[in-house]
Amino acid sequence: MTINSTLLAKAIHCSFMNENIFLEFDHVSIDSRSLQNGSHTLFFCLKGHNHDAHQYIESLIQKGVANFVVEYIPDVVKNKAHFYIVENTTVALQELAQHYKSEFKSLQTIAITGSNGKTIVKEWLNFLLSPDYAIVRSPKSYNSQVGVPLSVFGINEKHNLGIFEAGISQHHEMALLEKIIQPSIGIFTHLGDAHNEGFTSIEEKVKEKTKLFNRCKIVILEKNDFVEKHISAPTFTWSFDNPSANVFVVSKVKNNQQTNLKLQISNHKIEINLPFTDDISIENAMTCIATLVYLKVDFYVIQKRIAELYAVEIRLQAKKGINNCLLIDDSFSSDYQSLKIALDFLDQQKVHSKKSIILSDIFQSGLDVDQLYHNVTKALESNKINRIITIGETISKHLEHLPNVISFSTTQAFLQQFNTQSFQNETILVKGARSFHFDEIVVLLEEKKHETILEINLDAITYNLNFYKSKLKPETKVMVMVKAFGYGNGGYELAKHLEFLKTSYLGVAFADEGVELRKAGITMPIMIMNPETSSFNTMIAYQLEPEIYSLNALKSFIKISKEKNVSAYPIHLKLDTGMHRQGFEAHDIPELITILRQSNFVKVTSIFSHLAASDELNFKDFTLLQINRYQQMAEEIKSKLGIQPIEHLLNTSGIFNFSEYQFNMVRLGIGLYGVGNSKEENQLLQQVSTLKSIILQIREVTPKESIGYGRKFMVNEPIRVATVPIGYADGIRRAWGNEKGYVTIHNQKARILGNICMDMLMVDVTHIPCQEQDEVIIFGHSPTVIEMAQTLQTIPYEILTSISQRVKRIFYKNG
Repeated sequence: MTINSTLLAKAIHCSFMNENIFLEFDHVSIDSRSLQNGSHTLFFCLKGHNHDAHQYIESLIQKGVANFVVEYIPDVVKNKAHFYIVENTTVALQELAQHYKSEFKSLQTIAITGSNGKTIVKEWLNFLLSPDYAIVRSPKSYNSQVGVPLSVFGINEKHNLGIFEAGISQHHEMALLEKIIQPSIGIFTHLGDAHNEGFTSIEEKVKEKTKLFNRCKIVILEKNDFVEKHISAPTFTWSFDNPSANVFVVSKVKNNQQTNLKLQISNHKIEINLPFTDDISIENAMTCIATLVYLKVDFYVIQKRIAELYAVEIRLQAKKGINNCLLIDDSFSSDYQSLKIALDFLDQQKVHSKKSIILSDIFQSGLDVDQLYHNVTKALESNKINRIITIGETISKHLEHLPNVISFSTTQAFLQQFNTQSFQNETILVKGARSFHFDEIVVLLEEKKHETILEINLDAITYNLNFYKSKLKPETKVMVMVKAFGYGNGGYELAKHLEFLKTSYLGVAFADEGVELRKAGITMPIMIMNPETSSFNTMIAYQLEPEIYSLNALKSFIKISKEKNVSAYPIHLKLDTGMHRQGFEAHDIPELITILRQSNFVKVTSIFSHLAASDELNFKDFTLLQINRYQQMAEEIKSKLGIQPIEHLLNTSGIFNFSEYQFNMVRLGIGLYGVGNSKEENQLLQQVSTLKSIILQIREVTPKESIGYGRKFMVNEPIRVATVPIGYADGIRRAWGNEKGYVTIHNQKARILGNICMDMLMVDVTHIPCQEQDEVIIFGHSPTVIEMAQTLQTIPYEILTSISQRVKRIFYKNG
């Protein structure tokens, strides 16, 4: 990618630039945290309701970035870089992408939209067509108003086919994406419920999505009269039940791990074996088959390539590795665009200062080999990778000049020769093309635990954080609660992500939680909500900031601060305004002020209180009473001490229901993890955690037999019972058993039979086609933790925090 200042000026209509300077850029960025930023970066300072990238210009200049598209120039950086001033930087990014795409007039472009399946279809088409085309495609799930422009900048003159996703959530978005992608071929994957909340009806959503196809020569989709009536372009369809479709499925037979499809295509009949049996994969494969047929790919080639399709892993995953390592798993793709994304994720998630990468030959770049590996070398060097392990003949030749490279010709050679004990206390990125079978390396380096895992979606964490920030003023600080092992989701991994997102504070319950975060490399301020006097020395040693809730605690901490010879140590005063759990009461304030006046060993960093019923609007009057009490007590402390500390009162439900009392900081807890305190709030949040296991064994059980301890479930008719390796030692309440609760297998409910055991539970799969090793959802979309809590007459907090630490956590991003 090369963009010059002449094209830039023409595209974005900037109101000011130095016209006498001709510049070229090989990288467009919107993320100030990316280590890819450098002297040849063009940085767009995007500005939203709760973020403003202009505030990072000074730090970016220090990193070597010299060219910025801005809405204004901050005084501190005037005359320190080249600035291109526009009215709206997001619009400017889209306009530049549109002009850049227009430069490649011979590039055939496929645009994919729909409710589900966009990324899978894109990745499969890339695999199926790459032998015949030089393809550029959206990396990961880059399908948004900024993701699509960034994808388009990956085009170069060697590409002859582009495949781009387009996703929308509200009106007027698709027309903008259509102008950027300029597709000649459209694909509509599936019409589902995703993002329904942005539209008043399904028809309204379809009208918006199909704007992507306004200038297409053809649109490929499953035959659907409802959708087709909104498409102005000609259509090329497939169908399971309508013989008039261009590709008609005459029969579909599932057998073991395969599905046999017999297709009628015009006057031809062909047979295809698909290596999947689930309906979603079959539908996505049919969309790909129809696309290949339209592109006139030989039927024999279609048969051969479809049989080689594979499950696509579109997520970057962070897992616990051997020898106290953190493992970043991106073992199914190897192209330059996704390498840059993976390197940024590596830096976000790194727990240790040492970083290693295991990297295969890189394919589908559209660049000359020498230029490709020159770019790869720059990316690795800018990310300060300590050890580079290359696997493959080509990459080994091109990176052998680097001093920190170890090379292997094949994956098997690495597995046989490399000493895994050399991986110690480091963060390891495993990134390779599927043909290199890097999943075997991941198995070797991953910490071994049983088959039950808790998946945490970091993209959902980001979304939920931004949702609550949207209710706040841009300058309001956010403290995020990561106590109780991050509400059961994991401690330092979440803390790393929140530090990357530049939240102001982390909150934990006890000092040892804070110590673990410091040991994991977390440097941001950490507040200890329940400090014990015995931990005060530890807190000072690790720069942890205590909540002080009583006169005795204050005196004790001042005494220790004096002994340690520290001054102005940050403390946080807790006021009791009605919770009656901890905190200074109104009658304590005079003595509190006297003690603080007489001591310079501590500094009041914040004053706060805790709302007792902010989630219950029928107690609104009491909440307002608490707010009034807080204001009076805080004002007395501030005025008599002459200080202006941070003030914070609102918790998650407080942010949602009483945002007008946000003061200058809020504390976000359970809402970050996708659980609100009302139906309305829950509908606006994204699910963060999914607890999964597998089917360990399936058996037939006859009448008069029983299931589990105590014979609590008696069998009255023949049933199939699946055993799942998760139990109350993993955090699943025994009360969830005995047909009260259920799990989900292949999107179907399987009721829990009998008592839940310590390490296992049994479910009824009589009417669910499944086999051993199939995935089981314990909670996630169905059942939700909210549903479980309601059934068990508890709260979602308890469900989440009960998940044992023996359950492996996997953190992932979709790109």
